[in-house]
Amino acid sequence: MIGAVTTPHPPVIRPREVADLPGCVEALAAVHASGVRYPTRWPADPIAWLTPADVEQGWVAVIGGTVVGHVLLRDSPGHGHNISRLYVSPAAQGTGVASGLLGAAVGWARERALPLMLEVTTHATAAIALYERTGWRRTGTTEAAWTAPDGTPVSVHHYTLDT
Repeated sequence: MIGAVTTPHPPVIRPREVADLPGCVEALAAVHASGVRYPTRWPADPIAWLTPADVEQGWVAVIGGTVVGHVLLRDSPGHGHNISRLYVSPAAQGTGVASGLLGAAVGWARERALPLMLEVTTHATAAIALYERTGWRRTGTTEAAWTAPDGTPVSVHHYTLDT
């Protein structure tokens, strides 16, 4: 488990590399274990979950050599360019890491004039607050194609970001 982040240095946000993946999984496991229910279901293969075929670019936030956050930009044909797999280890939450990661992905997409969208589960209040604070506009809410571990339906909000 990742310990508390006590360094006075800001995180370094950079493109994700293959060598980052074990640290990404460790940070994801810390998030999942923290009770925030992300991801809703722990993936059978976390590395594969972090490296879907439709990835355009990924970024990590690193403090002192430790991966503390992650985000992907995915190209989903017919669905647009999606912000995905954004998470920050519990030790680094509240330090601006999520905003920095989101900003890196949005900036990269805007340089390429890519329209952006994302989905977030309706229970993810901190993520929803981040998206709405940074200009994302909710366009609807639907039931996800997948269920929670107990089999109950999961609702997701859909957002777009005006360029």
